Amino acid sequence: MKRWRTRLLWLLVPVSAIVLAVAVSSLVLLSIGESPVDAFRSMFRYGTQANSVASMINRAVPLFVAGLAVAIGFKMNLFNIGVEGQYRIATLLAAAAGAAVTLPAPLHIAFIMLVAMVVGAAWASIAGVLKVKRGVHEVVSTIMLNSIATGLVAYLLANHLRKPAAGSELLIATPQIPPSGQLGPLTQLGGEDLRSFLLLAIVLGVAVYVLIWRTRFGYDLRASGINPDAARVSGVDPNKMIMRTMLLSGAIAGLIGMSDLFGFFHAYTLDVPTGIGFDGIAVALVGLNHPVGIAIAALVFGWVDRAAQILDLQGVPKEVIIITKGVIIFSVVIAYEIVRRLVLSQEVKTAAEETRRLEEEKETVAA
Repeated sequence: MKRWRTRLLWLLVPVSAIVLAVAVSSLVLLSIGESPVDAFRSMFRYGTQANSVASMINRAVPLFVAGLAVAIGFKMNLFNIGVEGQYRIATLLAAAAGAAVTLPAPLHIAFIMLVAMVVGAAWASIAGVLKVKRGVHEVVSTIMLNSIATGLVAYLLANHLRKPAAGSELLIATPQIPPSGQLGPLTQLGGEDLRSFLLLAIVLGVAVYVLIWRTRFGYDLRASGINPDAARVSGVDPNKMIMRTMLLSGAIAGLIGMSDLFGFFHAYTLDVPTGIGFDGIAVALVGLNHPVGIAIAALVFGWVDRAAQILDLQGVPKEVIIITKGVIIFSVVIAYEIVRRLVLSQEVKTAAEETRRLEEEKETVAA
C-alpha cells in the first residue's frame, strides 16, 4: 500500500470519530427536545471568543502532557492507566517541596519540576516492578495504585502538608509557593491569562518525538511494542525496557499538574483539577500516540470543555458533552482496529504479490 494511502487511512480514524460523536450528540439533543444546530452554533460562538481561546489552550496543555505520558506506554503495549494517581501525588509533593525552599527563579521552577518527575516516576515504578518480578498486569496494578494515591494525597494534605489555618479560614491547601517558583502569563487574550507552561509543554512534546522516533532507545521501545520476540532476539532486554518505559511515562505524568501549579493555584488545593489522567488516555487514542496528533486532540478536548459551558447557561445538560467524549473514544478504538487490519491485510497482499513476482522471474531465468 502506498505511503500516502496509509497515512490517509490513519487520518480518517480521528476524523471519523469526531464526525460520529457530533452525529450521536445531535441525536441526544433531539431526544431531549433541543436543537443541535442551535446548541453547536452557541458553542462555536462562545468557543471562538478570545478569552475562550486562551482557556482552551490552558485546558489543553495538561491534557497534552497526559496524552504524552499515556502514549509512551502504548508504544510498548503497556497500558499505564495509573497516570491519574501519578500526577496527583507528584503535584502534591512538588507543591509542598516548592513551598519549603527558596531558590532563584529558574532554579526554583526546575527544582519543582524535578521533584514532580521523580515522584511520578517512582510511583509508576511500583507497577513496573510488579509486572517484571511478579507478572502482575499493569492495568490491574495501576488501577489499584490510583486508589492508593488518592487516599494518600488526602491523608498527607489533611494531616502533614496543609498550611496552618489563619483564623476561621477553612481552606485545605499546601503553603503557597514563593514568587520565584511561579510563572507569569505569556499574554492575555480577552482578559484571560495564557499560561507560560505552554512553552515548556511544546519543548516536552518535541523532546518526546526525538526520543521515541529518532533515538536507539525509541527504536527499541517501538520494536518491543510491535514484536517483543523479535526485539528480544535482537538483544533488547524486555524487563529493562518495561521498567524504563514505566519510569519515563511516570516522569512525564508528574508534569501534568505543573501548568495549574505554576500559573494559577501556586499551591496544591482541593480545587486542583482531577481526572486529567483518564482524559489523557482518550487524547492519546485520538492523537494516535503521536505528539502532533496528541496536541490536536488536546486542543479539541480543551475547546469542547470550554465551549460546553455555554450549554449549561442555556439550560442544556452538560452531560451531552460527556456523551460526546465517550463516543469519540469508542469510535477511535473501533476505527483504529479496522484501519490496522486493513493496512495489515494490504501489506500481506503486497508481500505475497512481490514473492510471486520474484518466483516468476526465477522461473524465467531458469528457463
